[in-house]
Amino acid sequence: MSTAQYDSNGKIKLTSMVKTSGCAAKLPPAKLHSVIDNLPLMSSENLIEGFESADDALVYRVTDDIVSVQTVDFFPPMVDDPYTFGQVAAANALSDVYAMGGTPSVAMNLMCFPSCLDLDVMKEILTGGIDKVREAGAVIAGGHTIEDPTPKYGLCVTGFMKVTDVWSNKGAREGDAIVLTKALGCGIINTAVKAEMAEEESCRACVDSMTRLNRKARDLAVNYTIHAATDVTGFSLAGHGSEVAQASGLTVEIETDRLPVLPGALQYARYGLLPAGRYTNEDFLFGKVSFDEKISQEMKDLVFDPQTSGGLLLFMPEKEAEEYVEKYMEQTGLDCCKIIGRCKEKGDFLIKFV
Repeated sequence: MSTAQYDSNGKIKLTSMVKTSGCAAKLPPAKLHSVIDNLPLMSSENLIEGFESADDALVYRVTDDIVSVQTVDFFPPMVDDPYTFGQVAAANALSDVYAMGGTPSVAMNLMCFPSCLDLDVMKEILTGGIDKVREAGAVIAGGHTIEDPTPKYGLCVTGFMKVTDVWSNKGAREGDAIVLTKALGCGIINTAVKAEMAEEESCRACVDSMTRLNRKARDLAVNYTIHAATDVTGFSLAGHGSEVAQASGLTVEIETDRLPVLPGALQYARYGLLPAGRYTNEDFLFGKVSFDEKISQEMKDLVFDPQTSGGLLLFMPEKEAEEYVEKYMEQTGLDCCKIIGRCKEKGDFLIKFV
């Protein structure tokens, strides 16, 4: 990329140094699977969850009762401010442990840093990560840094929990309600920000969502019956929802008029401000997703939109889901947590949008 740009106040604009940002920078799922699906599987009697079912983290038995849950995630910046970037990247990496029903314990930094930038920028990114990990009740203990023309940051995160308490992306049951705990659209909004077309309200709501830990969503959910769980990140609501459907042997039906949406996201989609990942997600899911004829093009864009530090997607009994959503709003003051659909008997499609 080109050298870094700065705003009128002399502050670095990190997004000027990247082509793709956040979870939208993930390798397209079709390309990824063309490689990993042909790799030899490594096995161990202590490895309970690997990457075979596309779960959010590995699960490795430590003792008869205790397992470690481990994940790694890093990406280029989707915001210009270094400290905020550090917070978003950390919240995103921590989310995979929450999506397995666990709590993060220890993390290690992963940093790619351009030699052209002042080291104070690195310090701000790392400080943002530290503050978010501290908020999670975990600690950072070291890491690895390399020089790279494109800035990237993230974490390797480990948590420990009882093996009986682990959530998986398989196990959803016919009749389960589907709960999403954060609004959609941050990939679209981040694209609008890069085009300098995003309004302040959209930017603020997007950053608030991306920096919000899924800790509260997880801590509340452990009081309910969770049959399956994942989080919604770079492969979109459609992608991660279809993974649960595939692993659970059923069809996921999403009611699009129930979806929580970040302000401005649908408007920017109508303008064509869409990340490349939106198209690669749709391509990968060709033939596995159906849409009711009433659904608008911008709504289709939304459900394929790659999310960064998105919400938890929880599959649970209907009455418990209703109580969970009510409690979440009471305890957080946020109305982004919604029941968005139901699990149906397996049909011709993994996921249906109605």
